Amino acid sequence: MPRGFLPSILMGLMLLKDQVALITGSGRGIGRAIAHLFAKEGAAVFLTARTKEQLDSTTAEIFKGGGRAGYLAADLSREADCAQAVAAAREKFGRIDILVNNAGHYGPVVPVEDYPLADFDKVLAVHLRAAFVLSKLVLPEMYARQSGVILNISSLSAKAAYAWGSAYAAAKAGMLGLTRVTAAEGARKGVRVNAICPGPVTETQMSKDLGTLLAKKMGVNQDEQLAGFLNGLLQGRAQTAQEIARAVLFLCSGQSSAMTGQSINVDGGAAFY
Repeated sequence: MPRGFLPSILMGLMLLKDQVALITGSGRGIGRAIAHLFAKEGAAVFLTARTKEQLDSTTAEIFKGGGRAGYLAADLSREADCAQAVAAAREKFGRIDILVNNAGHYGPVVPVEDYPLADFDKVLAVHLRAAFVLSKLVLPEMYARQSGVILNISSLSAKAAYAWGSAYAAAKAGMLGLTRVTAAEGARKGVRVNAICPGPVTETQMSKDLGTLLAKKMGVNQDEQLAGFLNGLLQGRAQTAQEIARAVLFLCSGQSSAMTGQSINVDGGAAFY
C-alpha cells in the first residue's frame, strides 16, 4: 500500500471535513463532547461559553488531538456577545457552516408562583433568545451559499412536564417552535434546521447540581432521587455526553440530508413523540 494511502482514506471518511462549526456552551459537558467529536470528524470548531478557563482547556485538548479550534468567552444572554461570537468565528475560520445552539442554564428549582421574573427572563435569554439571535446572524451567509445546518439542543423537558422548572421547560419548548419555523423558511434555501431532546446526562455539572436540589426538596438522598427518575426511562439509565454528541453529529452531517424541522429524542425512551 502506498505511503499515506490509509490516512487519505480515513480523511475521506470524515463526516465534517472542511466544515466550520460554531458550538455554544462548549467549555464543558455536552458542548465539550460535541466540540471534540466534530474536530475528530474534520471540522474546525469555534467554541463559546462564559468561562474562559474551561474554553481554554477544551481548545488545548482539541489542539493536542490534531484538531482546529478557537474560542471566545461570552455571555450569550446579551445580544452584543452573540454578535461578537459570530464575528470572532468568521474572523478565525472565514465562515460558519454549522451552528449548534447548546448554551444552557437551568435556573431556580421552585414552583411557578415563586419563580423570580428576572431569573425567568435570564433562562429564556440564554436558551431561546440566544438561539434566535445566533440563527438570525448566521442565516444570511448560509442562504447566500445555499448550504448550512443549525442544530438546537432542546430537552426532554420540552416534551414531558416536570415540577419546579418552568423557565427551563418553556425555553426548551420554545426552541422546538423556533426549529420548525426556521426549518420551514430555510428548506428551499439549502439550510437544514433540527433539534434534539436529550434525557438526563447525569455526568454534567448542571445535572448534578439539579439532582442535589431536587433530592433536597423531595426529602430523599441524591442516589434515591436519581434511581427513581431513571427507573421511568425504558432503558433505565442515564444518557452520556458522547451519546448526545453522536446524535448531533448525525444531524449536522450529510448522513441526515433529508431531515429538517425534526426534534429527535435522545432520552433512553422517556418520551414517545
